[in-house]
Amino acid sequence: MPNVSATITAYYLFEVSESIRLDALQSSLGPAAARATVYDKAPGAPRVRYVQPPVIIDGDALGEAAIGDFRVRVKFYDYGVVSLALARPVSCAWPELVALSQELVENEALQAQAEAAFRRILTRVGSSVEGKHAGILDEEYLVVGVTSCDPPLSAIDMLEQHGADIAQILRGERQALSTQEREEVLRHRLSYLADDLVVAAWNAAFVYDSEAAMSGAAEVLEFANSQLLEFRYHDERLEAALGRIYGALQHPRWIDNLIGRRYLRATRELHSLFIDVNELTDRTENALKLVGDVYAARLFTIVAARLGLDHWKRNVEDKLKTLDDIYRFAVEQTRVSQGNILELVIVLILVFELGRSLLGW
Repeated sequence: MPNVSATITAYYLFEVSESIRLDALQSSLGPAAARATVYDKAPGAPRVRYVQPPVIIDGDALGEAAIGDFRVRVKFYDYGVVSLALARPVSCAWPELVALSQELVENEALQAQAEAAFRRILTRVGSSVEGKHAGILDEEYLVVGVTSCDPPLSAIDMLEQHGADIAQILRGERQALSTQEREEVLRHRLSYLADDLVVAAWNAAFVYDSEAAMSGAAEVLEFANSQLLEFRYHDERLEAALGRIYGALQHPRWIDNLIGRRYLRATRELHSLFIDVNELTDRTENALKLVGDVYAARLFTIVAARLGLDHWKRNVEDKLKTLDDIYRFAVEQTRVSQGNILELVIVLILVFELGRSLLGW
């Protein structure tokens, strides 16, 4: 007899461009497209909201109704991330849920199918995508959302009776985990009410809640992964830019070295890149307002820690600081070079005037 009802959702996120024009996209997709909202678990007026709500649409409206047993839903973030959610409802016993989840953690075949579907979708909506990238970064994340079980369990009972199953789901291991590893996995958890539970890992999360609340938790988990993808992209972009700039400063052409053009080109590129990355990272970080909702804020903090968002953010900030230092150096060297050229021009003028006087011109 089935004793658990759940929805297993595999998220595949792709970083594709500098931005996506959501208004134009929604207009082109028609009434099938809508704006995403976040379920607010706390009582009272909703406080969790998107500054620029992503556009969501069922896959069938884009010709991608299903991948295997999974229904497809597509989400477009304005900062250039596209997320495919592959969802499958299940009603089964716990051992079956564990086995099915293990098959889906880092499933290369499913990932390949999701990427193929994403590329077809991108071709359809390409006119709304601005600054498309040559390469595409991706992230994947699995959410196992249990909405009911027989008999009903509190969060404490869920951990006591099925903690080993939850840990095994999140680790994707076929063999039983050690007590130490199980405790390490379950340590990163959150319970807001007596009968809800979220356990987050770096590549998957287990959610035990009502259907609406589970959907809200999944929204926060998906958003956190979109942030991870953005920080990874900016980190790679800055790394490549620093390599180019170092090369240009260390191996200039003789004419560039003479008149300071290597520094002038570097300052222009650095200034443009610094502003661009700062603007994009600020827009990404502030895309979802969590202030006022304790549950959503704590959930984001837990999953952000598991994904290492602070680490990637520090990487980007460190590289931006390095860019700023190089920019200041390049500006100073440009001024020195321009000053030297001005002095040389003055000397040449004086020599010319002296020559004229001596020759009686």
